[in-house]
Amino acid sequence: MTSHRIALCTWSDPAYVDPEPPLVAEQLTARGHRADVVVWHDDVDWSAYDLVVIRSTWDYFERLEEFLAWVDRVDVESRIVNPPAVVRWNVHKGYLAELGAAGVPVLPMLVVPRGAADIDARIAATGWEQVVVKPAVDGGARKAARGEATSPALVEHARVVVELGDVVVQPYAPGIEDGEVSLFVFGGEVSHAVRKVPADGDYRVQAHHGGAEHPHTATEAELATARAALAVAPDGVTYARVDLVEHEGVPTVMELELIEPDLFLRMDAGALDRYVDLVEAQLRPA
Repeated sequence: MTSHRIALCTWSDPAYVDPEPPLVAEQLTARGHRADVVVWHDDVDWSAYDLVVIRSTWDYFERLEEFLAWVDRVDVESRIVNPPAVVRWNVHKGYLAELGAAGVPVLPMLVVPRGAADIDARIAATGWEQVVVKPAVDGGARKAARGEATSPALVEHARVVVELGDVVVQPYAPGIEDGEVSLFVFGGEVSHAVRKVPADGDYRVQAHHGGAEHPHTATEAELATARAALAVAPDGVTYARVDLVEHEGVPTVMELELIEPDLFLRMDAGALDRYVDLVEAQLRPA
């Protein structure tokens, strides 16, 4: 077997060190490769790697232009997955409108451009009673807010975030209270699934917001929605996380995570091996 050098890219925040890239690196090393966990914005000779894998670059939305330039540069010097076309398509939540236009179940949405002075009127004009407001480029529900469409607090939050960038507004989906299902797709095949349940009284399913995680067996309807969503994405998707919520009886896409999703490898006994198999499959012959 030919040995290759692989970079698994993460972020530099000491508050939370992603535990999964070191586990992947350990497995790849055991298979005869050299695998390094590296911070994406460090001074690195990317040409020294046969493959660069985006993993937990969870600060990219704070350094978006730098991140996109890095993705492009690494794809010239080495090979990066997911590739630049996929990253650029997925970085702005406007892709959800493209999914909807293709017939994929998604929540209705309003995209408000950065700097819009009338965001309060635009939200009110939707006729939605309860809404969720979030930046179009963001992650982890960091700047998301839920409330009555006309509430002063919600409107003020919307005015603040629209000064920073485009904003997405969607009607609140009560199904989120029963949990969000995530399907993990490696090389076009579903590896495993997880149900993430928010804390009582909350709608955010992330663990740092108090959410809980449970193994899940995907239904045929969930699989169908996931496949339909991925069929709209650009070619070259190596790994994906499809986040779904039950809405009006249909599994509906909340997010299609193609850049730096938490893959929840810890939630399935075979997931780590399947992911390492996927990484190995991307290596170019020497």
